[in-house]
Amino acid sequence: MPARKSATFFAGTLAAAGLSLSVMLTAAPAMADAGFKNWVAQFRSTAAQSGISGTTFDRAFRNVRDIDPEVLEKARYQPEFTAPVWDYFDNRVHEQSVATGRAMARKWKPWLDRIEARYGVDRHILLAIWSMESNYGEILKNDKVMRNVVRSLATLAYADQRRAKFARTQLIAALKILQRGDIDESHLTGSWAGAMGHTQFIPTSYQAYAVDIDGNGRRDIWNSIPDALATAANLLHKNGWQTGKTWGYEVTLPQGRKFPGGSMSLGKWEQIGVTRARGKPFSHPSDKAELKALDGRSGPAFLMTRNFFVIKRYNNADKYALAVGLLADEIAGYGGLVQDWNRPFTKLSFEEKQELQQRLSAYGYYDGKLDGKIGEGSRAAIRAFQAKAGLTQDGHPSMEVLSTLRNR
Repeated sequence: MPARKSATFFAGTLAAAGLSLSVMLTAAPAMADAGFKNWVAQFRSTAAQSGISGTTFDRAFRNVRDIDPEVLEKARYQPEFTAPVWDYFDNRVHEQSVATGRAMARKWKPWLDRIEARYGVDRHILLAIWSMESNYGEILKNDKVMRNVVRSLATLAYADQRRAKFARTQLIAALKILQRGDIDESHLTGSWAGAMGHTQFIPTSYQAYAVDIDGNGRRDIWNSIPDALATAANLLHKNGWQTGKTWGYEVTLPQGRKFPGGSMSLGKWEQIGVTRARGKPFSHPSDKAELKALDGRSGPAFLMTRNFFVIKRYNNADKYALAVGLLADEIAGYGGLVQDWNRPFTKLSFEEKQELQQRLSAYGYYDGKLDGKIGEGSRAAIRAFQAKAGLTQDGHPSMEVLSTLRNR
């Protein structure tokens, strides 16, 4: 079971009364509330059959009076990720995420020593996951992102046919978490789909892997960073993490050669001309590895070993697992890529991207956060400025755009 639901969801029809989402969102509140209240009353019996006491259920739903329309909007409009590969990595593996990871490695060293000794999972991998999942906990402070898990899951279970089964299962698990006393209902918060805490576990995965390493009697991934990191380590450990080994290697491919699919030993890869990008020998030549080139043959290439596929048990996406591995290596001081991603522009540093956002904001093109992360809001602002300045409207955070802004 993955830590959080990573695959893209598609919009479904409403489970209740055959209503469309648009009808539900524009219906009179009383009508929507009545249907939802009836569903909650019926679900109380379902929860009881799963061992949830009436007291726990009533406490969980005490402040849940209606559905959360924003959850339905996010569920309905979740697109498949189609941005260029460099965009994904630029927003996750950058100077700030590396620097913060190193600072957290120093701050939490005693706990990381303990977690690493118990589970055998490299601390830098855990720090990278923490960064990827919640920006080292910063997302948990954002009330616009964090939501009442019970309300979110009840909304999906009631009003989203495609996710209803998943949401009911997760809702029961969330109620069991409350009943056990690991967290109270006012602090049971998560993403719109119910992913919780510093390391973003859905309730069933929390039940399977949550750890109370700080010994206070609660498996608290919301407030205890040691518990959150140990929980992530426990997931990787139980899914076969190989202690003392890497996730993979950046490699150089010989020109003009086609490569077989599937897995073979690092030694055999080396025999057919695939070598480490920095020229060092493979540490464990008998280990099996699979070749992946997410940006085509002209971009960086990698031989992925067992631990890469263990990371995918956290989130079943090649981009995610590779970003974790690359960020972990940079936090550990091993350096970045030898062959960079194929960008059609000159890359900005993280601080330069923040400057780009600030300058776009000063000219009235951008009203988002100056966080150095180039999302759709930043790209729309860049395109608007490019149109005004007579530049190609590609939305890329390029040095050309920043230079033009600086010269205005």
